[in-house]
Amino acid sequence: MKAMVLAAGLGTRLRPLTESRPKALVEVAGRTLLEITLSRLRSFGIREVIVNAHHFADMIVAYLQANEDFGMRVQVSREEVLLDTGGGLKKAAWFFQENSDSSDEPFLLHNVDVISAIDLRRMVQYHNQEQALATLAVQDRTTSRYLLFDEQSQLCGRRSGDEQRPEMVRPVTQPKALAFSGIHVISPRLFAKMSEDGVFSIVTCYLRLAAAGERIAGFRADEYYWRDLGTADHIAQAAQDLKQGILSP
Repeated sequence: MKAMVLAAGLGTRLRPLTESRPKALVEVAGRTLLEITLSRLRSFGIREVIVNAHHFADMIVAYLQANEDFGMRVQVSREEVLLDTGGGLKKAAWFFQENSDSSDEPFLLHNVDVISAIDLRRMVQYHNQEQALATLAVQDRTTSRYLLFDEQSQLCGRRSGDEQRPEMVRPVTQPKALAFSGIHVISPRLFAKMSEDGVFSIVTCYLRLAAAGERIAGFRADEYYWRDLGTADHIAQAAQDLKQGILSP
């Protein structure tokens, strides 16, 4: 199984930590966000990963070389212009299509700036059981942007935290608003259905495909530890969590 780590963002919320390095190399308790993410993927048996890079991309390449790719096969997808999540994934499509023997095997897409104890094996099993095009790890928690799901945990819309009129792509009487956790399981079939080009959000693509009847599933991850690492305060809290043994990625 392969994976992609989304690490190309500017990390503006982490300034001044990201004024001289990419957010992927910001440290939590002495370990970089990239190391933590790669180590977690490796613990689930993943040995081939592509990492997208833009801000201080050369530093990411040098870091991976210095650490011998942490015992994995790691490719770097350089983005001269930030392509957002969807554009970044589409640019890296070749990595998941290079071996025809595994062209139908799902892969993981993981933000570098989240840390969690979500059971990735269980999530992949759920994805396969649902025969989904994509499966998103979601939780019932407060956020500034929500994804909306029907009773079968299929994506049907989205809304901002204080928005009264959500954007619906399928008619649902009582949609459930859940927070996305930045972790996806995706079927390579998605690439043939990505009509968007250039800079675009993967969520925009998901919503269009859900409207067309594709199965974009929500995997409930409420029971698992999860934290966004997009701010200095969250980095500090995650460091405390690690020291207390709450999470051992």
